[in-house]
Amino acid sequence: MPDHVSFLTLFSIVLQVFSLSIGLYYLFVGLCGFLPIKEKHKKISDKLHRYALIISAHNEEAVIANMVESLNRLKYPREMYDIFVIADNCTDKTAECARKAGAIVYERHDSSKRGKGFALEWMFEKIYNMDTKYDYVSIFDADNLVDENFLAAMNDKANRGFRVVQGFLDSKNPYDSWISASYSFCFWSINRIFQLARYKTGLCCELSGTGFIIAVDTLKKLGWGATCLTEDMEFTMKLCLNDEKVAFAYDAKVYDEKPLTLKQSWRQRVRWMQGHCDVASRYFWKLIKKGIKERKLSCIDCATYLVQPIRIIALGIITFFAYAQTFHPDGDLGFVQIGYLFDNSWIWSVICILQMLYMPFVVIYERREFKWIMIPYYFAYMVYNFTWMPIAIQGMIGKNNTEWSHTEHTRTISMDELKHLKKSRI
Repeated sequence: MPDHVSFLTLFSIVLQVFSLSIGLYYLFVGLCGFLPIKEKHKKISDKLHRYALIISAHNEEAVIANMVESLNRLKYPREMYDIFVIADNCTDKTAECARKAGAIVYERHDSSKRGKGFALEWMFEKIYNMDTKYDYVSIFDADNLVDENFLAAMNDKANRGFRVVQGFLDSKNPYDSWISASYSFCFWSINRIFQLARYKTGLCCELSGTGFIIAVDTLKKLGWGATCLTEDMEFTMKLCLNDEKVAFAYDAKVYDEKPLTLKQSWRQRVRWMQGHCDVASRYFWKLIKKGIKERKLSCIDCATYLVQPIRIIALGIITFFAYAQTFHPDGDLGFVQIGYLFDNSWIWSVICILQMLYMPFVVIYERREFKWIMIPYYFAYMVYNFTWMPIAIQGMIGKNNTEWSHTEHTRTISMDELKHLKKSRI
């Protein structure tokens, strides 16, 4: 460390303390996802709740029929749920395909309010005014496939008093490409070390865009109002501010289609980051204030999640300067690496090795399977992670851009085909 304290030295210390603190916090909470904690919430009823299953679809004729078919095969009394499809500003045969598959279709045409959040808000108003009264609404994407036990698992959580519950997000095409594999690794780990960990520790889980339920009376009371590019995140923060926690149903599985190419992935993740930064700018300080004033750890936890784009950029800057300093002729730019506090001891080496092995362990533990293709895909996953830095910067710069970008879905897998693929895995 240089004798004088330069700006870069202070900057490096602040960045690393900030990143390391959040990283250690997430590691500690994440480990709780492996704890053998039994269900703490007792059943308060044995009611069969009535559900309105809502699919928001924009030009999804290739996948909508398989999705509706999977919902029709749920192991739950058929008279206790209805399937609604919002054909949102469609120019293809989405509505026709959905009707043929057995869904109740509502066609929406509003070019000034484009996006899933607006479509859902429009549909919720119709649900409120129907003669049939529903206890819960459940939200899905058109490219999903839903496990037959989904509603039974969700109903169990509803009977334990939860008003909002997120299901388990799985992948229907995990090994199609290195991009779909990277997404799958990410979501498999999130289910265990983020969602399940928070459910077990009594924190607020995060809505993930699809595969969740909301009590209709809670929706009416709070209002939807989530119309940004990440409507799920926005509504999660709204719930937390209103002392309503999102629970997690590990056994309520939804299979999501992951993008195949880097171009598709980049576009989708930029949209996520734009929405993330938008929500952070509007909810971060509200959550911090409530969390400190009322001693609500869930609010602090949600606020910590909102600063992830900043942490991603900080990690990118740390990595850049670490390499720049290594190859600099003088070997010293004034950038202090916290690792040197360990004097390059074996402790620091062990920490680095454990960090490399943590993700593969979580994925294999969660999936209970191993395929040789997972090894090269894991190294590709590291490349995928590095792309988050420019994406985070792009999202932060464009956070005020609310134009919806549609991700095209083409992986037409039926539920029967998915079951066959799962059985054939080595």
